[in-house]
Amino acid sequence: MTDLRPDLKLIADLVEDGSRVLDVGCDDGALLDYLVREKNVDGRGIEISQQGVNDCVAKGLFVIQGDADNDLAEYPDQSFDYVILSKTLQAVHRPQLVLSELLRIGRHAVVTIPNFGQWKVRMSLAMRGRMPVTKALDKTWYNTDNIHFCTILDLFDLVEAEGFKVREFVPHRRDGTRLNMGRTRANWHADQGLFLLER
Repeated sequence: MTDLRPDLKLIADLVEDGSRVLDVGCDDGALLDYLVREKNVDGRGIEISQQGVNDCVAKGLFVIQGDADNDLAEYPDQSFDYVILSKTLQAVHRPQLVLSELLRIGRHAVVTIPNFGQWKVRMSLAMRGRMPVTKALDKTWYNTDNIHFCTILDLFDLVEAEGFKVREFVPHRRDGTRLNMGRTRANWHADQGLFLLER
């Protein structure tokens, strides 16, 4: 069994064996490699960094260099069962368009976000008057990839405004611990939100 970061394991648990999967922003390919080996998926990936692409190819994965903002349009409708976007939606320039593209090319979209509504983030901003740095959000405002500061409730709002459905919602801590609570409480307590979406 391949060791996998806890938040990535939560994503893997949602993907059915033997599915066609596109991992957008696949980084070093850890999740994609796990899915190919342990769940027998037909896996593909897109990664913006050359180092990430190199790491993936070294694992024997089919990954191309590209980015979510510009390259998803190249894929035909419904060409994958699952399209995964892990902790990347807040870093793209056009989140609304990217979300729509995920559900155009995939039957399901698996999206995870860091939750900027978590109480420690709120308290840090309120008490210190500076953009928060926490264990879950561990970079300062000037060196973070995050350009859209989104909460769990914000993503629910976007999904519903676009007419998509949340098939499953898994709020969790940074260590992968699931939180059994609805969206409002999760917005206060969860470090991250995991959404399984469909049209």
